[in-house]
Amino acid sequence: MSELKGNTISTLPSNILKGNYDRNQLKCGIAHIGVGAFHRAHQAIYLDKVLSSTGSLDWGLVGIGLLPYDAPMRDAMQAQDCLYTVTELTPKAERTTKLVQCMTEYIYAPGNHEAVVKRLTDPAIKIVSLTVTEGGYLMDTRGNFQLTHPSIVSDLQNPTLPQSTFGILTEALARRKASGTGPFTVMSCDNLRHNGDQARKALLTYAKNRDQELAAWIEEKVTFPNGMVDRITPATTPQLRTELNQKSGVNDLAPVVAEDFIQWVLEDNFCAGRPDWSVSGVTMTNNVTPYEEAKIRLLNGSHQMLSYPAFLTGLRRVDEALKEPLFRTYLENFLNQDSGPFLQDIPGMELSSYKKILLERFSNEAIGDQLARLCLDGGSKIPGFLLPTIKANLEKYGRCPRMAFLLAAYNRYIHNLKDDNGEAFELREPNAMALLQPIIDSSDPLDLLKNHDLLGDSASHPEFVKEYLRFHEEILKNGTRKTLENLDSISPPTH
Repeated sequence: MSELKGNTISTLPSNILKGNYDRNQLKCGIAHIGVGAFHRAHQAIYLDKVLSSTGSLDWGLVGIGLLPYDAPMRDAMQAQDCLYTVTELTPKAERTTKLVQCMTEYIYAPGNHEAVVKRLTDPAIKIVSLTVTEGGYLMDTRGNFQLTHPSIVSDLQNPTLPQSTFGILTEALARRKASGTGPFTVMSCDNLRHNGDQARKALLTYAKNRDQELAAWIEEKVTFPNGMVDRITPATTPQLRTELNQKSGVNDLAPVVAEDFIQWVLEDNFCAGRPDWSVSGVTMTNNVTPYEEAKIRLLNGSHQMLSYPAFLTGLRRVDEALKEPLFRTYLENFLNQDSGPFLQDIPGMELSSYKKILLERFSNEAIGDQLARLCLDGGSKIPGFLLPTIKANLEKYGRCPRMAFLLAAYNRYIHNLKDDNGEAFELREPNAMALLQPIIDSSDPLDLLKNHDLLGDSASHPEFVKEYLRFHEEILKNGTRKTLENLDSISPPTH
């Protein structure tokens, strides 16, 4: 099996696809915070294509890990000169493995946050991109940045020694302003509505509470393009890593697997220049909103709708759930009756076709996407991925049975910590545990529905409350699967 290092690129197996640029000549123009599997299978793939297509050497990538759990990524990237492979799998299990070469540095921040700030002050850095998860923007459901979050309180008390994402960005921009270097673009690549606007609001709120003059400069000079990103990228387990490496013939400490579908719609709003993203297939536009609304409500919404009910029945893979008519029909009805009617076709995205493709993507056995991944961080995902659809249905019909059932299943999931077969699992809510803990500590099922940060004013709709409580009791009495089988008889469809 071939080792993966900078000096072994030319000797890698012939089945490994490689870009045709000299990475040794790259100058880093982009810094990325949050180098997880999705970033490496999405933005970095596009960037690798840009570098191969244009010959530009100014847009290399420096990766940044801010959190202690980024240590394994640091170790892998240091060991193999920031190289890694991405294996793309079609629904027919056809595979293509690519070597990604665009990242040439990796900085691990814990214990050395100053190194990150210094790197971001380099005039060569024109873009700082983010995948810090939905919860990483520290927004409540009212859209307010949480200034009372412990990391923000700490950074505002020690603004020149920051450790949080927005504290670090602000300090780097403060130094660039002072030195006359100029701004960089902050480019969010996270799965949330108006991700650039969210990043802008978070950064400006933090900056205004640190230094009003600096905040005014940031507001005038820094741009925050919105973007819609899409690619199913399962977590790489040790077993999957071994399998990927055996098939590729490369001993990769951090391989990534992804579906063959990939999409990025990006607002053309960059204050300091950008790569020619369009040559790699990125859709550049002046209005991302219709694309992100469709993707978040349909794809991410469907993921949340499937996650807890399927997991509680004992299923562990998305494709296994889609094989069952019960879950496939449940998702089809959500797409066609609950979510889809509130959306419209947009250029390049015809919704009836998009919905069919979604179910095909979910059914990809070769990917074997894990339901546990979809269950992760529900307290942060539900407000963004489902609440707008819940609100739309409540405004029109006063209730929405399928989403009442989903919330009852989620309530069961966070309280019981066992599926319906008695198998225990770990509750993983890295960003919303403070929000959920009072709900978990309570025996009143309505505390979930009454939590405004999680579900807005959903509890003010009496029929919705009634159907939620009916589903709660049915799940307790008969289990999740039987409740879903009888969903329409428990609470008839709205239309």
